[in-house]
Amino acid sequence: MFQLDFYGTLVAASLVLLLGRGLVTRVGFLRAYNIPEPVAGGLVVALVLLALRGLEVEVRFDTSLQTPLMLAFFATIGLSADFASLKKGGRIVGIFLLAVVGLLVVQNAMGIGLAKALGLDPLMGLLTGSISLAGGHGTGAAWGTVFSEKYGLASASELAMASATFGLVLGGLIGGPVARLLIKRVQSPGGLESEKPRIPKGFEQPNKERSITPFSFIETLALIAVSLLVGTLLNGQLHDTAFELPTFVCVLFVGVVLRNGLSALGLYQVFEREVSVLGNVSLSLFLAIALMSLKLWDLASLALPIFIILVAQTLVMALFAIFVTFRLMGSHYDAAVLAAGHCGFGLGATPTAIANMQAVTQRYGPSQIAFLVVPMVGAFFIDIINVIVIKLYLALPFFATA
Repeated sequence: MFQLDFYGTLVAASLVLLLGRGLVTRVGFLRAYNIPEPVAGGLVVALVLLALRGLEVEVRFDTSLQTPLMLAFFATIGLSADFASLKKGGRIVGIFLLAVVGLLVVQNAMGIGLAKALGLDPLMGLLTGSISLAGGHGTGAAWGTVFSEKYGLASASELAMASATFGLVLGGLIGGPVARLLIKRVQSPGGLESEKPRIPKGFEQPNKERSITPFSFIETLALIAVSLLVGTLLNGQLHDTAFELPTFVCVLFVGVVLRNGLSALGLYQVFEREVSVLGNVSLSLFLAIALMSLKLWDLASLALPIFIILVAQTLVMALFAIFVTFRLMGSHYDAAVLAAGHCGFGLGATPTAIANMQAVTQRYGPSQIAFLVVPMVGAFFIDIINVIVIKLYLALPFFATA
């Protein structure tokens, strides 16, 4: 077994990003279907490690940097959100939220229905629904423990982790092809191609050059550090209370307060260019570490019925994005980008959603509304609504008697 330390893992993550960029640049299929660079590079490395494991060679990474990078990314989302923009996109956020709620309901209905049809415990269907897919590894681990201790479901946590891994991979793979299919529908005379070019903002088109200065960079880094510090302290205060929230939500909230509070008091104006650069760096490195350290052999251990459920969930996600999300959001270019983002956090996580949208906007052009709506819904609302939906399903009669 080879154990890479902090520095070795950082080097490996950087190489994964360079590998991903090289693959997307040179492989037409990846470029045509808008596969995010961290996903392309990370999956190749994960597959290589899977092959090495078959030769009884195992490589482990120091993932201690993964959580701070994720939190830094969410801090930059908060620092990018001003109340004026949020007010402007209020109605669209509400409509997209309806699509998100609809998917949560469909995922759980699909999981429970298929589990019962395949002779499995319906709790397994719920675990392979919104708990581990829309909820991700954190939600999956929490509910897996509940299902094991309260309902006596064996290996619930392991099933949740494997399902969340499956969703993270597929969420990063289907968003680009879905967007490509939808964008073909809106690229018509007088449509997308004839629009006036828009200047990218925030997380849009991450490869665009942005002029920054060392001092403003340090100021923005300080704001991110304050968001991390205060956010984690706030999370600690809310722990085991009725208002408990995931740490990243607290960090994002502090970022929003800093951005808008300092601006309202006339004390400081956040530099969006620096925020976007630091946010994109954090996002890319986080995804690289997360994907290259995936234990794909956990997926191989999934029983055939569970694998069938997860494949069905992936197909449902793609169809839902095409026929519900896209149409509900207006059937235009922004709606196509939103559909790609929905695939990302509907199966994986908000960082995957952002990476999906970046891959699309890097090729086709900016979508400011998508980068306003998806981070706010994916960070603020999805976990809260998911808990409500899960508890409503657990109130069904066949769960009460389990």
